[in-house]
Amino acid sequence: MFLEIIKSIVLGVVEGITEWLPISSTGHMILVNEFIGNDGFTASDLYLYVIQLGAILAVVTLYFHKLNPFSPSKTAEEKSNTWKMWFKVIIACIPAAAVGLVLDNFMEHFEIWQVVSATLIIYGIAFIIVEKKHKKTVVTDMDGMTYKTAFLIGLFQVLSIIPGTSRSGATILGAMLIGCSRSVAAEFSFFLAIPVMFGVSLLKIVKSGLAMTGGEIAVLLTGMAVAYVVSMLAIKFLMNYVRKHDFKLFGYYRIALGIVVILYFALWIFVFA
Repeated sequence: MFLEIIKSIVLGVVEGITEWLPISSTGHMILVNEFIGNDGFTASDLYLYVIQLGAILAVVTLYFHKLNPFSPSKTAEEKSNTWKMWFKVIIACIPAAAVGLVLDNFMEHFEIWQVVSATLIIYGIAFIIVEKKHKKTVVTDMDGMTYKTAFLIGLFQVLSIIPGTSRSGATILGAMLIGCSRSVAAEFSFFLAIPVMFGVSLLKIVKSGLAMTGGEIAVLLTGMAVAYVVSMLAIKFLMNYVRKHDFKLFGYYRIALGIVVILYFALWIFVFA
């Protein structure tokens, strides 16, 4: 039990950082689980998906005023714009929800290091290329985003069902390609995560039939709490970072991580095969 709590804390830190930065939480989880032991409740699908609820709460906390259409301090126009933003989020979630429900079980077969390392590298290169060509910014704030743009970003989010892609990475890349500024792309990615991650977590809970012991609930709540705190820091860091820098650094990091994953498992196969 004590060991599972420690593993949960480690995974909560990893989840809190990698869920929001465009560097793939799956790729990091695979490596971390290799080192801390990929067994026990912390290695289960239920744990790895439901721990995301802690990360979601961080977004809600940080952006509560912006997300709240009922805020008494907002004008009628601001409340209207908030509702419009939520409609854009819902529209953008439709493609991923439709495809995800159909392919949920099928895509689990692709949660292997070969796929993860390939997508890490491919999207790392994509970030570098897109940043070099990202000159014209059409959408500079959330109010200026059209429903069509939101839907197109949602189509890019579908790509994140492939392990190693990174949900935030796919949506940020897509938004920038369409003409969104880096800050709008990152912020909209955060908001998209609320219904998407909540829906996935709820789906896993329903599939499990709520079959958790008291100890497993304690382990899960520990991971969620850690993910919440670390997510708060990661989101603030990313928003401050993109105001002055581009995403190329994350592209280089993804490529390096992809190579590390390949080398690690290639060495493991060479030694133990």
